[in-house]
Amino acid sequence: MESARKLWISLVALLALSFAVLLLIGREISVKAPPLPERVVTESGRTVYTIDDIQRGRQVWQSIGGMQLGSVWGHGGYVAPDWTADWQHRELVAILDAWARREFAAGCYADLSEEQQSSLRGRLRPMMRRNTFDPKTGTITVSEERAQAIVLVFSHYESLFGDDPRSAELRENYAMKNGTVADAEHRRALCAFFWWTAWAATTERPGSHVTYTNNWPS
Repeated sequence: MESARKLWISLVALLALSFAVLLLIGREISVKAPPLPERVVTESGRTVYTIDDIQRGRQVWQSIGGMQLGSVWGHGGYVAPDWTADWQHRELVAILDAWARREFAAGCYADLSEEQQSSLRGRLRPMMRRNTFDPKTGTITVSEERAQAIVLVFSHYESLFGDDPRSAELRENYAMKNGTVADAEHRRALCAFFWWTAWAATTERPGSHVTYTNNWPS
């Protein structure tokens, strides 16, 4: 009898400890989650995205299968890319290309010498990792050049997730159907969500040197 009582006490203690750990982890996830901004604005005050755009984009992402079609933040997907990393890469290249044209009169960043490329990369990293989220106003502020890069990447996704013949081969490579997201407004919202995941993967947490996704992707 005494032995059974001890087993029950041990079981209850184990369950209590397990739930305590789960609650602690759940709280940490909630506290450390990347913030959802009320607005994403340029330095001149122009609105790029709103929280409604990002939330609607998340719903669009879920409606087309979510992790069954690529992935975000490195989870799932076998054929289509991780859209967080893909957006991030395309946005970075767009900024570098713009700088290369403006400062070196080059066709694109890839045309520059190694020394010139290094100088631009050195400027790009702190710009992208700097946290410009203002918790008081709920806004993320981006530079005008970054806003222009967002437009360029959006045009690529607008084509890819629609039925543009120019993206037909890429859709086939990604195992995507034509008109994956049929509605133009939904495609714009989807891009807002993808941009936010890329922002979180690029931006350092306040008072830290790691991003909201712990420096993923590298």
